[in-house]
Amino acid sequence: MSSISGDLAKFVVETRFDDLPEEVIQEAKRSLLDSIGCAIAGVRTDKGKIAVTVAKRLGGPQESSIIGVGDRVSCSNAAFANGELINGLDFDAVPHIPPITVPPSLGIAESVKASGKDLIVATVLAQEIARRFSLALSNMMAKLTEEAKTPDAFGNSNEFIFGATAGVCKILNFGPNEIAHALGIAAYLCSLPICRDWEDAVPKSMMKYVPAGWICQTSVTAALLAEQGYTGNPGVFDGRYGFWRFYGAERWSPEMVVEKLGKKWFFTEISYKPYPCCRFFHSQLDCFISLIEKNNLLPDDIENVESFSFPFVANPAPMDVKTQVDVQFSLPFLFAVAAHRIRIGPDWQDWSTIRNPKIREFMKKVSMHVDPASIEAKRKDPRSWLARVEVTAKGKAYVEKRMYAKGTSFTDLKATDQDLVEKFKDNASTLLTKNKIDKAVQCLMELEKAKDVSELMNLIVL
Repeated sequence: MSSISGDLAKFVVETRFDDLPEEVIQEAKRSLLDSIGCAIAGVRTDKGKIAVTVAKRLGGPQESSIIGVGDRVSCSNAAFANGELINGLDFDAVPHIPPITVPPSLGIAESVKASGKDLIVATVLAQEIARRFSLALSNMMAKLTEEAKTPDAFGNSNEFIFGATAGVCKILNFGPNEIAHALGIAAYLCSLPICRDWEDAVPKSMMKYVPAGWICQTSVTAALLAEQGYTGNPGVFDGRYGFWRFYGAERWSPEMVVEKLGKKWFFTEISYKPYPCCRFFHSQLDCFISLIEKNNLLPDDIENVESFSFPFVANPAPMDVKTQVDVQFSLPFLFAVAAHRIRIGPDWQDWSTIRNPKIREFMKKVSMHVDPASIEAKRKDPRSWLARVEVTAKGKAYVEKRMYAKGTSFTDLKATDQDLVEKFKDNASTLLTKNKIDKAVQCLMELEKAKDVSELMNLIVL
């Protein structure tokens, strides 16, 4: 009788670079490019700075690099810091798979001098398995659509630990038995589904719905334990008291984890963010930015802004912005920085921006509304983000409407390679020289040519 862990282990062991479709390889490289750029820019966040400081203090053998700053620590501590850095600005792709899955494979790959091809394969496996668990366990959006609230207890990305662990196992060339035990260990080490409590908390904490760094660190630990013979429960996904139950999932569709493994790829449907904030707001930002640009509206021209979209429950106090994380979940603040033409990226969350009295004053002009049409659109197409924004300025009413946000993978709004290259360059310019940035882009987009991942790491640090 097969088990989910057994099927996943077989998938990990048997997948080779030469077996991967070109579009799958390309998506893995795009994900690495975007994630590493987000991490470099994340060094400017308080969340990122703290993570780097703690990772340095934990130290360990100097085997893996902290992105951006360049200090070398143990592979698990590098994974911790890099996970927090990628997620620091909330600029990473959605679902939030990369900040959980990229750092563990990257850290281990550097520590064992793996090749670029090895890293690509690990990235593909990690993100595909993570996405499949997300689909099998998902319940948050359905609850929000039907009841305008999230479940009383739910996780947001915690389950990606299994993809992250699988990626590490692939780099370390584990056999099926070791992989099954590593996944069983990871299940018991997975963090609690704390997202509902995080949503209610004001101000927003740096933990931000999932402890990204902790899960990265833990996935590495799970694999290293299994390597030494530490055992987990290889049947943890199959029993009636298994992971889905103690994780508190309202829905569990195990067939979605294993069906058509290696034939159907789900992670390639990832959407890349053009704005450093919660994805709930992106369609609304698309509308607002389009309106002010087309009509040359300056902040003083605007009398009020009304935004209509999907119910947003993750921040009960959007007008009360005290932290960088508050910024990421406050639509009034985001409209204010957009109205003042502050450069998109880490500048949106710079403390000089947060403390700017003009930004604070503009926020008072913004009101948020739930649009029943957005809810109905979401029921019909879960990937939609229907939004309508109305701006009153210069004695006129300006209106814009969008069904999908920029970056949505299955539409003509999908981020192009050039979009992601430009985003990487903008993010990396906060720390790196132009010469290093250009070489890093080339290395990432031709990663299969790298004989040692260290070739890449040397280009993405100071």
